[in-house]
Amino acid sequence: MHRNRFGWCSMVVALLLLLSVPWAGGAAEQAAGRKIKVQPMPGKKATPAASAPAAKGVEPPSAKAGGAELSPGQVNAKSAILMEVSTGAILFEQNADEVIEPASFTKIASLYLVFEALRQGRIHLNDEIWISEAAWRTGGSKMFVGVGTKVPLEELLKGIAVVSGNDACVAAAEHVSGSAETFVEAMNRKTRELGMTHSRFLNPHGLPVEGQTTTARDMAILDSAYLRQFPESLQYHSMREYTYNNIVQYNRNHLLLKDPSVDGLKTGYVAAAGYHLAATAKRDGMRLLAVVMGAGTPAVREREALKLLNYGFRYYTLVQPFPQGQPVTTVKVWKGQRDQLGLYPQEAAGFLVSQAQKAQLRWEIQAPAEITAPVQAGQKVGEVVFYIGDQPKRTVSLFSQEDLPLGGWFKRVWQSLLMIHLIDWKLLTAILGSIAAVVILVIFLLGRKSSPQRSRSTYGRK
Repeated sequence: MHRNRFGWCSMVVALLLLLSVPWAGGAAEQAAGRKIKVQPMPGKKATPAASAPAAKGVEPPSAKAGGAELSPGQVNAKSAILMEVSTGAILFEQNADEVIEPASFTKIASLYLVFEALRQGRIHLNDEIWISEAAWRTGGSKMFVGVGTKVPLEELLKGIAVVSGNDACVAAAEHVSGSAETFVEAMNRKTRELGMTHSRFLNPHGLPVEGQTTTARDMAILDSAYLRQFPESLQYHSMREYTYNNIVQYNRNHLLLKDPSVDGLKTGYVAAAGYHLAATAKRDGMRLLAVVMGAGTPAVREREALKLLNYGFRYYTLVQPFPQGQPVTTVKVWKGQRDQLGLYPQEAAGFLVSQAQKAQLRWEIQAPAEITAPVQAGQKVGEVVFYIGDQPKRTVSLFSQEDLPLGGWFKRVWQSLLMIHLIDWKLLTAILGSIAAVVILVIFLLGRKSSPQRSRSTYGRK
């Protein structure tokens, strides 16, 4: 009786194991990943993902010609930096951490918060903004709004981005946060969130005040994040002139007139710091940002910024092998409601490389050929590894963008039977052998326990 009972139990346990061991559940196929080697198509580039965060720890490629290191040379300003926007790679820097007054560069921090509030639906472009006396009285460069009037928020955005209106900046700050002081607190929280370690803002417009500081590196961090998160802002920054109240004013970023690829971003000036310019341009799918701070004249800041941009575009290229918004690869899914799952990059899946190293660039898609449901949105499933020669230089994780739950009971059982080709026979043999040994041991011990009882009862009947 005992033997029959445990025999049936062992058969049931073995059947359950056949339907649930790793070959039918997940670990085996994750370990048996695939590597898809791909060589880049020469000259083929795609637009980088505008909203993707900058890649962390991107190693700047070296630009060399004939064995000599290339450089744009000395920049005639207190500090400067050149960055590729989508990857965050620094291509050149000069005194990038020198503390300096931000001047109207401050307005990019203000615009960041305004566009963020727009995206969150807390404010709207057609909001009619009441102009307070505090906004109207703000000195320096002006949009010339009238006290007590109402101005659409979109007009204020143009006034800030194009003509650097300090009055427009205060009015927008009051609309977003209720007061300029509360708005400035939010500006400083945002700088900490972005990793701007040497910046402190004390007003929303950048007029001189003791203790208001930044660096070229911090401004590059802010500007690149602004461009990635809110690329729509460039429709305002690229305007060459703006008319309000019958007053025509011109954009102080004269590179808009000198180079058709330049479409932003912001100028600044205070006597103690000099002339600033953050200039951005896009050519062949690659966007660069040049930040020049503390130049002697407006002409110098423009010349030096354009020199940096031309250097970057001449000696570097951004390879984007995967079309934006499309999966990098797909994997087969067992036991799920669907049989295929697309894998998407966690961040902009591009690689910045010097023209001299472009021929050595390759990448691998490392992902399992098959996985088993369920899969959760945000679950890492694979990665793309970029190489220069044999040296890995950048890794981008691949994720599922959606939940993929289990399919129906019949599909799960049927596909378990179909997945026999994935069995890890060594592991399965070890598991079943262990179970069989335990069952035999239990039967043996129970048999020994019952034998003396039968012997005693037989002796007693004699």
